[in-house]
Amino acid sequence: MRGSRRVPAAIVAGALAVAGTVAAVVVVRVGGDAVDEKGLAEFYEQPPDAADGAAGTLVRHEGLVGTPAESKAWRIMYRSTDLRGAPIVVTGIVVTPLGPPPVGGRTVLAWGHPTTGAAPECAPSRGFDPFIGIEGLRLLLDRGYTVVATDYAGMGTTGPDSYLVGVTAAHTMLDAVRAARSIPEAEAGTSVVLWGHSQGGQAALFTAEQAGTHAPELSVKAVAVAAPAADLPALMRTHLDDISGVTIGSYAFTAYAGVYGGTTPGARLEDILTPTALGVAPTMNGLCLLTGIDELHRIGRPLVGDFTRADPTTTQPWKGLLEQNSAGGAAFAAPLFVAQGENDELVVPTDTDGFVAHERGIGVDVTYEKVPDATHATIAYLALPRLMEWLDRIGH
Repeated sequence: MRGSRRVPAAIVAGALAVAGTVAAVVVVRVGGDAVDEKGLAEFYEQPPDAADGAAGTLVRHEGLVGTPAESKAWRIMYRSTDLRGAPIVVTGIVVTPLGPPPVGGRTVLAWGHPTTGAAPECAPSRGFDPFIGIEGLRLLLDRGYTVVATDYAGMGTTGPDSYLVGVTAAHTMLDAVRAARSIPEAEAGTSVVLWGHSQGGQAALFTAEQAGTHAPELSVKAVAVAAPAADLPALMRTHLDDISGVTIGSYAFTAYAGVYGGTTPGARLEDILTPTALGVAPTMNGLCLLTGIDELHRIGRPLVGDFTRADPTTTQPWKGLLEQNSAGGAAFAAPLFVAQGENDELVVPTDTDGFVAHERGIGVDVTYEKVPDATHATIAYLALPRLMEWLDRIGH
């Protein structure tokens, strides 16, 4: 072809070598994931004494084969407590980079995942690739963090439903760090960074608020959240009459009825959901968000406008429960990074603006990054360059 230029053979050979290496890594990773699938159901079955022991201690753990490059990882089952201090059993994963750790151990990054559902099968650690949803994992491993990711209570293994129950989520994140520290090869120290997206943002914020009382031996150095579900009344007001409100509500109201219904008058599921919604809520709660979104929407769309018996943001006890599980009830000393997509239609920018103003008003050191064109689905990934710069700048 006239005007074409030859690419030097060395460059071609180098490119082919890189491509071959990447392909080999992918094949090994997928093959390892397939190995890790064997015996999966058995791992999540709790032994009779599973809950017997201190919060943060391991029930069991097993090494994983299909790990990210230059890392080692484990699936874990560990003990924690719910918001009232009752013992619960939780699952998750731990992953740490290869190479020598710093003196005192690696900083542990505790990841709070966004909504994947509420049923045990929706737990990220039960997925074929349990690492794929940890936003920024490669960058975090390259910076030397040990990363621990809880499934939250009620997911992975049997336990109480904890969807958007802030204190329980905080306990499970903190006790996951403790569990990671009991695996010597994880090389985990006592310094902790929290990072969460959406539901996980709420969990990370509550974890920062609860750390001093629940796990005083740990030192939270930094907190980062992307589009956090921080203000639950605002979130529900935004979506009272759309399919997102039906989906979130089917998870949240079921969880709240299970957690608070026995002790709080008016907090039974039949007190807030219409008869039609009551009939389909169990089916919706059995569907995982990522794999069952089409079915969730098929079931939920006819309920738009006929889902709740009253406005939960103005009707007690639901108004109080939403407020109780909103972040911002207490200040914390660690600096806070908040990322918000300007095109987010789920956690809308004005709600996050209000939360950031509240945090600054109670003395939290907040760095607020708005990302143009980012949606709720993309904000955590698109914020990673700024998040990594921030972590590097503050020294964590």
